[in-house]
Formats: sequence, C-alpha cells, structure tokens
Amino acid sequence: MSVSKKRIVVKVGTSTITNENGNVDIRALDHLCRAIAGAENLGYDLVLVSSGAIAVGAGKMRLPQKPSEIRMKQAAAAVGQTELMHLYDKLFGEYNRMVGQILLDNADFSNSQRSENLKNTFEALLENHVIPIVNENDSVSHTEIESEKKLFSDNDMLSALVAIFCNASKLIIFSDIDGLYDGNPSVDADAKLISRVEKITDELKSVASGSGSNRGTGGMITKLEAAELATSHGIDVLITNGKNPEKLYDIIEKKKVGTLFVAQ
Repeated sequence: MSVSKKRIVVKVGTSTITNENGNVDIRALDHLCRAIAGAENLGYDLVLVSSGAIAVGAGKMRLPQKPSEIRMKQAAAAVGQTELMHLYDKLFGEYNRMVGQILLDNADFSNSQRSENLKNTFEALLENHVIPIVNENDSVSHTEIESEKKLFSDNDMLSALVAIFCNASKLIIFSDIDGLYDGNPSVDADAKLISRVEKITDELKSVASGSGSNRGTGGMITKLEAAELATSHGIDVLITNGKNPEKLYDIIEKKKVGTLFVAQ
C-alpha cells in the first residue's frame, strides 16, 4: 500500500508537554491540539504519538522525582495516561475534534494477527475523523519477556512504526531542540543546524547528542534511528522544536523548518 500524501504522524516528547516541575504545560498542550486541529481542517489525517504519561503521573502522585523502579514507573504511567487523555479529550473537544486512545506494546507489531487488527483500527478511526493518540503501554510493557524481540523501546521508534502502519507521508518529531546539529549546541556555540539530510550515515550518528531535558527518555540518537527506519519506507521525517507547534503549518507548506530527513 502506498503512502498517503495527506496523512501525518506527529510525535511529541515529554519535555514539550510538561514544565520543569514535571507537571503538564497546559498552554503548550493547547497550542499543540489547536495546530493539529487546524491541520485537520486543511484536509489532513493526523495521528498523535504522545509521550509524557510517566512524568505526568509522577507529578499527579506528588512523587519527589521521576521514578526509577519499574513498578513505580508502571503505577505512574497508569495515573498519567488517564490524566493525559482527559486533557487531550477536553482540549481537542474545544476545536470540535474527537480522539481515541491506542496503547501499544511490541507484540502488537510482531504478531501478524494483532498487527492486522491494529492497521484496521487506525484506518477505522481516521476514516471517521477521529485523531488516534498513541503511546507505549507503559503499565505492562516493562514486564515483557527479556528474550522477546523488541521492535521499539521508546516512543521515537514507536512513532516511526506507527507512520509505517498508517501509510503516512510525513513523520514530525517535536523535540526539545530545533533539529540535528553538526555539534552539541549546548556546549558548542558554533554548532550549526543541519536543515536537510539525504542519507543517515555513521558520521551523523556520531554527532547526535543526548536529550536536552531530564524529563524525556530519548535523545537525538533514538530520533535518528526512527528517521532511518521511516525514510527507508518512503516517509519524510522532520525533527523540530515542539515549543512552537504552529510550525506544523510551515511544514505542510514545505517551508524550511528544523531538520528534514528525505524519504528514500
């Protein structure tokens, strides 16, 4: 099945939708929902892959810091998922948009029957103008058998798999950085943004630095790996700063934003 030119997957990281205290940044979340609703009004299908459940849950549970123990991560994820979906449902509702939640683990992709059901679910939601909101099923995924082949271990790679399953033409990763630089911009004032990448090389991977925030789980290297997978399936990938989600319009209009990884 060929990609749909009007289908876009947007991945948003924890640092984009939470503040430094780990609480939900309501204004940032509202701007994100408004931009996605606006893109839908232009005739695009949108799928949102949203991180943040563990951080939001930890904040709501008043934990002193993001938990490191697996059972506490799972508990925080369970609390955070309900809070996030409540907010997404309310905010998207303000723009006359419906949402549906999809929680995934590796078996949903590796099992042929489950993967076929997953594709059908995405298609049914999008056909009915429902925005699927996707996240890893953190409440149970950490208990998967160690020897099981894992297709993804973070939401960057998950977003690439979702883009492939949805036959999207674009994957937009909203991060805490403007894109891929030729150095680490946090320590190198001369580091320059790379606006276009035709091929992901080992050299590019070597300059990828860690996440600029202590609230997320993935750094730039996980985004490069996701971009490598998605572009190999004919999907353009764009990494840009999520603090201004209205850039979604610029991306649709093919203006220069962030770092574009060109579909192969």
